[in-house]
Amino acid sequence: MIRFAYPNQTKSVSVTAAHCEQNCAHCGGHYLKHMLPISAMAASRATSFLISGGCGSDGKVPIVEHVAELKELKQGRRYNLHVGLIDEAEIAKIAEIADCVSFDFIGDDETIREVLGIKRTVQDYIHCYQTLRQQVKVMPHICIGLQGGELKGEYRAIELLRELGVDSLTFIIFTPTRKTRYAEYSPPKLEEVVELLKWARKTCPSIPIHLGCMRPGGRYRSEIDQWAVKIGLDTIVNPTPKAVELANELGRTIQRSEECCVL
Repeated sequence: MIRFAYPNQTKSVSVTAAHCEQNCAHCGGHYLKHMLPISAMAASRATSFLISGGCGSDGKVPIVEHVAELKELKQGRRYNLHVGLIDEAEIAKIAEIADCVSFDFIGDDETIREVLGIKRTVQDYIHCYQTLRQQVKVMPHICIGLQGGELKGEYRAIELLRELGVDSLTFIIFTPTRKTRYAEYSPPKLEEVVELLKWARKTCPSIPIHLGCMRPGGRYRSEIDQWAVKIGLDTIVNPTPKAVELANELGRTIQRSEECCVL
């Protein structure tokens, strides 16, 4: 079986509007501009929300400051939170509202410094991930080619997660974005992405592996989506038509979802 997720019922919310102190090289706050403010949640008919926002210079998304308001707005709807590197006390607070936490996991110290520009290490990510898992459902995300399209630390990230324990894994792919420091860089080489996904599927045969929403468009996207079907990934978000066609040709049972792939 393969699940094709079309997250029309999941709306993205930023607790910091379009502001981000961290200003990462690959994002530069660009993606925050398309998110809803908290004030729009009450009127929304969405069945779930991705609650995110800009990071502070410490690598945290300040969701904990809005827990009381988000609790009141929840009303039976589900929350997938993007929290960054928060501490144990903050984790206890967000656990009051989180149905799931999407946690960006990085396996290379240089990438953390160069891309995120924060004085943190892989050990900080390990510690936060371990602490989160004690209180909430955690879905680690690995961005392939995060350091300007170069693979650095992705294999190590997978190995670390296997050692720490992982229930599901989502891959996204670095996508050059206008008006960011990495705007003129190229996506990771397609063949390198394919090899990584093959290795992940082989080494993690029993856990669900998702291909998330962030990945380059055009021919690149079409080809990687078809490879995801052939490799045996469990979920593809907004699959290209050729990927759907291939899944049908291979006789895969298709399940359709209308929410974020981790929910």
